[in-house]
Amino acid sequence: MKTLILIGCLLPGVTYGQADTAKPAPKPKPAARAEVPEHLPGKGMAQHDFLFSGQWDTRKDSQTVYLIRKGHIAWQYAIPIKDAAGQLNEYSDIHLLANGNVLYAYKTGAAEVTPAKKVVWDYKCAAGSECHSAQPVGRDKVLLCVNGTPAKVLLVNKKTNKTEMEQIVQTARPDDPKSVHGQFRNIRMTQAGTYLLPHLNMGKVIEYNRQWQPILTIDAPSAWAAVRLKNGNTLISGNQHGYVKEVNAKGELVWELNKDDLPGFPLYTVHQVSRLANGNTVICNWGGFLRKEDWDKVVQLIEVTPDKKVVWALHQWKDPDLGPSSCVQILEKGAQR
Repeated sequence: MKTLILIGCLLPGVTYGQADTAKPAPKPKPAARAEVPEHLPGKGMAQHDFLFSGQWDTRKDSQTVYLIRKGHIAWQYAIPIKDAAGQLNEYSDIHLLANGNVLYAYKTGAAEVTPAKKVVWDYKCAAGSECHSAQPVGRDKVLLCVNGTPAKVLLVNKKTNKTEMEQIVQTARPDDPKSVHGQFRNIRMTQAGTYLLPHLNMGKVIEYNRQWQPILTIDAPSAWAAVRLKNGNTLISGNQHGYVKEVNAKGELVWELNKDDLPGFPLYTVHQVSRLANGNTVICNWGGFLRKEDWDKVVQLIEVTPDKKVVWALHQWKDPDLGPSSCVQILEKGAQR
């Protein structure tokens, strides 16, 4: 009797395992770390007048910025969640201007809209680039950060549509198109005319002088925003790391708030931060990396005193549903952001 030995062949019609070549299952998103406290400090939406938006609210087919006055929505403006090319739109920076218009960055560009909802200025990003930062400079100019290969900072005159300054800035992987989304969120020109850049994918905040030479470097994992305070210190938010910290002019830590420092009010993903005239800090607590069914367990805005007492906690997921929290402008004198 002859014995047939098959070596290295695949039989037709037979399904073989692909454990070596199959992609690993995606890592499950984390659950919320705490339920919403039964009693929340403060006056809800009536605590402050404020401008508010969130990004990546994939529950909806549009993204909305809200103007809240005396506890009610006084105005709102929505953009489609995707542009004509199918690219995701999301509010990443918002500013209520002195003339009542709202300036905003929306990922595929930046724009200014009137209270009558007429767009009076619109900057559109080139393919492969993104804009998550639009800061008003004076009455007619705007400082933009355009993520790309390479990333650039632009000073644009809205009246003439001329670019008055263009500067290429460093990133972790300047030639990698896949790194574009994670390069920057909010950058700011300071009152002194320097440039404060949170390098999100480099884990640093770097301040540059007018000649674009670095004059201060601060270690700041996943830095989302950096705010130069009137006392000369810098307030920094940590995106995925979920922290807020304040450093002095030498980069030394003088105050910090970490994920679980506020009992009952965990920080998840910290986006914009603001310092009020009374010394309190307002935190945008974005929870988009959680399971979607847990989003409404996130307290979206938290106001905390210097000694880490929560004096306002906004949890507003219905009647009205403000959605996740990325950007807030507290509309009172002396607020810094």
